[in-house]
Amino acid sequence: MRVLIVGSGGREHALAWAIAGSPLCDTLYCAPGNPGIAAEAICVPIAATDRDALLAFAKNERIDFVVVGPEAPLVAGLVDQLDAAGIAAFGPSAAAAALEGSKGFTKDLCAKYGIPTARYRRFTDAAAAKQYARDAGAPIVVKADGLAAGKGVTVATSLAEAEAAIDDALVANRFGAAGAEVVVEEFLAGEEASFFALCDGKTALALASAQDHKRVGDGDTGPNTGGMGAYSPAPCVTPAIADQVMARIIRPTLAAMTREGRPYKGVLYAGLMLTAEGPKLIEYNARFGDPECQVLLPRLKSDLLPALLAAHDGVLKDFDLRWRNEAALCVVLAAKGYPDDPQRGSEIRNLAAAAASDPQVSIFHAGTTQAGDKLLAEGGRVLNVVGLGATIDEARRRAYAVVDRIDWPEGFCRRDIGWRALKR
Repeated sequence: MRVLIVGSGGREHALAWAIAGSPLCDTLYCAPGNPGIAAEAICVPIAATDRDALLAFAKNERIDFVVVGPEAPLVAGLVDQLDAAGIAAFGPSAAAAALEGSKGFTKDLCAKYGIPTARYRRFTDAAAAKQYARDAGAPIVVKADGLAAGKGVTVATSLAEAEAAIDDALVANRFGAAGAEVVVEEFLAGEEASFFALCDGKTALALASAQDHKRVGDGDTGPNTGGMGAYSPAPCVTPAIADQVMARIIRPTLAAMTREGRPYKGVLYAGLMLTAEGPKLIEYNARFGDPECQVLLPRLKSDLLPALLAAHDGVLKDFDLRWRNEAALCVVLAAKGYPDDPQRGSEIRNLAAAAASDPQVSIFHAGTTQAGDKLLAEGGRVLNVVGLGATIDEARRRAYAVVDRIDWPEGFCRRDIGWRALKR
């Protein structure tokens, strides 16, 4: 098969790494890719958001299957455009990707079909939103309705913080069209976890659990980011809890989307809060998580590509996947200044030697560029260092040992990835 991956981050590098090893894959392309992905695939300089150019490339190169990594092209309808041209693509339609593209849509769906989530209201008027927050009291959560690259959510511990977040979105227009509406919702207490399922429109196949670290600083301090690290499996997601998630959240959502005329195919990524009343949905993502994908795929023993094809073809019912017993832990190296104003252009040295120092560690590129023989940082989150180990602690030690071999003074990382699991 001739396969095209769309995207350029760490998630797409992990996907390329997994798919390149499939016996089904004869030729692998990635658009636009990055220097790390170039070791696994032929990179082509087409932006992930340039749907017309991607379609033309897929036609010209006789691509058999397209795997769409990021959320923006999914929400914009890339899969619809490819399918209309007779090119099979993995990922939800634009109508189904509204589960990520509009938090308000998802909250309304949950309310209509009894899927457990936080109490909420939707607002386009700042004064009304502030009054609702005052009536509800802090802590309270304010979310931009649309795609905001992981930065549109404020967990406000005070009313002043909540009102500032409302003004940021609705008055200052900080998030553009994505913040033209906000969801103000109840604060849920408990432990957060990420849960993934492959969906074919009718059947959901559970993948694995993970836990992310959204705050930029150690001890979960500082602003939210796209994710500073992750590990899998999440010890808090026991088999009993996983069954509850599938029965109360994932399968009802799949059925609800079909009833709404928006059948969901692709990865359904549920951000969960494990509360005293049971698991509740925080929000959905319509694609593999980043950096969660980077800890899921190294644990997958089965060939990924047939599973993605089965999801597209609607034949997941009797499909099965096998997982390694080992744990995986990812440390994200980011450019100083991230998430607000990351420094770009600094050189990263000794990466090849660091990568070769431990066969149980993989390095996925997230925001790099090549300038001659120099590897430069180009983005906020720049590298993902993923360790495998018999335990989360062993995976953590392996990952940080490789991190410490990378010569990049202009970068930084959290030093406490995995702390929840190690605390248990």
